[in-house]
Amino acid sequence: MHSAAAATAGLAFSPMVSEQSSAGKKPEDINVALLGVGGHGRVLMNACLKIPGIRIRAVCDIWQAYNQKRASRMLKKYRHEHNTYVDYREMLDKQKDLDAVIIATPDFCHSPHTVVCLNAGLHVYCETAMSNTIEGARKMAEAARRTGNLLQIGCQRRSNPRYLHCYEKLLKDSRVLGRITAVSAQWNRFVRGPLGWPQRAALDQTTLERYGYESMAQFRNWRWYRGLGGGPVVDRGSHQIDVFNWFLKANPSYVMADGSTSYLDKETHQWYDTVMAVYEYETESGPVSAYYQILSSNRNDGYSEKFLGDRATLVISQAAYREMFDPELMNSDLMDWVGFVKDGRLICPEIKQRIDEITTDRLAELLVVKETPPGWRLRDLKLPVKMNKPYHQPHLENFFDAIRGKAELNCPAEVGYQTAVAVLKVNEAVQAGRKLKFKPEDFVVYSPHKEMIEHVIGTKLPESVRNCRYHSKSYGMGHGTGWGYFEISRADLPALLDASDYLPDASELGQHHGIKFNIEKYLERTGESIAWWKPLTLKNRQYAQKIIGSEKVTESFALSMLPAMDICIGEIREDRLGVYIIYHCN
Repeated sequence: MHSAAAATAGLAFSPMVSEQSSAGKKPEDINVALLGVGGHGRVLMNACLKIPGIRIRAVCDIWQAYNQKRASRMLKKYRHEHNTYVDYREMLDKQKDLDAVIIATPDFCHSPHTVVCLNAGLHVYCETAMSNTIEGARKMAEAARRTGNLLQIGCQRRSNPRYLHCYEKLLKDSRVLGRITAVSAQWNRFVRGPLGWPQRAALDQTTLERYGYESMAQFRNWRWYRGLGGGPVVDRGSHQIDVFNWFLKANPSYVMADGSTSYLDKETHQWYDTVMAVYEYETESGPVSAYYQILSSNRNDGYSEKFLGDRATLVISQAAYREMFDPELMNSDLMDWVGFVKDGRLICPEIKQRIDEITTDRLAELLVVKETPPGWRLRDLKLPVKMNKPYHQPHLENFFDAIRGKAELNCPAEVGYQTAVAVLKVNEAVQAGRKLKFKPEDFVVYSPHKEMIEHVIGTKLPESVRNCRYHSKSYGMGHGTGWGYFEISRADLPALLDASDYLPDASELGQHHGIKFNIEKYLERTGESIAWWKPLTLKNRQYAQKIIGSEKVTESFALSMLPAMDICIGEIREDRLGVYIIYHCN
């Protein structure tokens, strides 16, 4: 059904379903491979077994004697005929009947596994964290867009009906909480120490090193090792900080954080076991402060998210038993809450009568609890929605429905990327020991500005490029002008120049030849008017300082001209350059 990317020889292959045919497959059926069936992989597998029309056809895991064996045994029990693999590239090469892959490998594998599977023509569900690096997450999102295949990131709260109700009915439609001014979340847990393994099932050293591990202990506890995982704040925060972004309809502007390994052994836990982070958001309604906490030594109050508005407080958790809705009666009217209960946004479990049979006035009386000394409060209000499925099942159902063309992804690659940027920045803030600023472009995977510049110069821009801007203007009859701007690492510029057929080689910088352009308006970044003008060369430095500002023209300022394109390069700071490009079409 799908052609795979180039494969390498694998280490194990079960001939149970050699060269699967599509015989017996119904139109709505989806053939799925599981790539990584450790703890999280088995959770996803068990959820898939409850979803009609899902046929698990392949299992791939490097721990053949344990993870793979346990998953295969379960699938046989449920009569899912499947092949088993150690090397995922062999799976893609041999398993031609797949529609989708569910990836639950360690975080550092997510990006290469996802990109290869997308390139092989498969849809991908990738467990969080999206990647252990921002660059890895960006490559995943770019691959999804380039191939046109679906990529769902496993932030499963976005498909949880209780969270969806809160977003759609309490926040988006009626702003039941009022103006949200602060949010907080925590994931407190007790971690006993490093995970062990059955000695008889240990991987050999050659296999461990082939797949990026120094030892069996590192393989089992990869989440705690730098370069393999991101630590607890990335593991857990990817779910909860994603809810911050979602409910606030914004990405953070700043983050500061403190972290330490204060409880667990630093020799076996390279990442912080305790993290406390503070975000600042600029939302449509005003600024919001957000606090996030990870503990590994105490599980008090478990995990939940809290949203505090000037009319009410919402506490919600993936665990159904954690739920609270607390109205701020000093800043709201009783009849508001009567209305929210009457229309089903909230329920009062203590009221046993059918709400549609109670008058508004009577409902107001029933909601109030008289207290002594004189006063009153509302009875407990709850969400009217229950979630009786395994936590991951609705998100997987959304993914499969999107493959069938019946739904949009609830957490597509672009959304997952924004969360990855917000979460991974926490570890960076701890290391920096100061508040870090997010720029809007930090959350953008790709932009039409970047793509247009790449089209004009005839090559891809490197990962170090930031702040792309592009403008063009047509004068008709094939005549037109345009300009582009981007910032690039100094080390990456020579390779970019040499890769482009339209830009000068690195050795040519400082020379000029060919068509001459006026870049006065261009350098003002308006692009609205470009008239003929004498060539701007290094000899024209004083004039350049006059028209674009002396602070922008340094001794390192260089200009080259090509027959149809000019390039102007200025130093922004020691390691980054600003590049202006102007072109003219006759």
